[in-house]
Amino acid sequence: MEMIYHKPVLLAQSVSGLSIKPASVYVDATFGGGGHSKEILNQMDDHSKLFAFDQDEDAQQNALNDTRFTLIPHNFKHLKRFLRFHKINHVDGILADLGVSSHQFDTPSRGFSIRFDGPLDMRMNQQQPLSASDIINTYSETALAALFFNYGELRNANKIAQHIVNTRGSRIDTTKQLNELLTSFLPQGNENKILAKIYQALRMEVNKEIEVLQDFLMQCKDVLTPGGRLSVISYHSLEDRLVKRFIQNGNFNTEPFKDDFGRPELYFRKKGGLEIPSTEEIKHNNRARSAKLRIAERL
Repeated sequence: MEMIYHKPVLLAQSVSGLSIKPASVYVDATFGGGGHSKEILNQMDDHSKLFAFDQDEDAQQNALNDTRFTLIPHNFKHLKRFLRFHKINHVDGILADLGVSSHQFDTPSRGFSIRFDGPLDMRMNQQQPLSASDIINTYSETALAALFFNYGELRNANKIAQHIVNTRGSRIDTTKQLNELLTSFLPQGNENKILAKIYQALRMEVNKEIEVLQDFLMQCKDVLTPGGRLSVISYHSLEDRLVKRFIQNGNFNTEPFKDDFGRPELYFRKKGGLEIPSTEEIKHNNRARSAKLRIAERL
């Protein structure tokens, strides 16, 4: 099923980074098509358990029929809460692939892709109220500008926001409407790159991806047992920077916090260097091209 729904990225490297041991507990924080979960199960013994999280109802249809496996139909920001519900206080490894699934990109009704005309949606959890259309139609010029600058890293964010606010007479509810509205800001030959950044910014705001990631990482330090592994795949600089700083400093700043004696408060040590997909993997899965894997061990 995962070959249709989503092709797992950096599969061998990310699962190997967990250093799977007998009679242990693992978490796949981003289940999706189940590709990473299947490989984790392949390497687990019969006395181990795997808990997977996914808030997307489409992904939940991929649940695996394995007595060692439990799918939790919620956002991974609820990591501690639902592990405790299952009477799990500590785990031995956590894997997270922070990318959007191929299924989500390739389903026009989800509104994630610039390639299709569909509702301007972009919700991972389709039960939540806020959609990309709501943002485009209701956010102030200042809020839109901040969004496009911070999450889309667009230098002309102010002009794009001003144009949207000044021209949104009737509601903008489809991807086609938004793309046409932005035509004057799309340099010939580079249209898709600019649109992709705008869509990225909207998607990150809709799903509160930065806040969720920070919350999740902070919970990882509480949930992982000493020696436990954290394996995280990110796809753009904003996420990768947060993951890197968290591993290095135990927070999201450029320096670690220090106790009263000046000793840094650290929770992880990195294992190996930054890993990226091989040329061969990118050849067979172009969506892997921007992936970055970082692995850390709980101190």
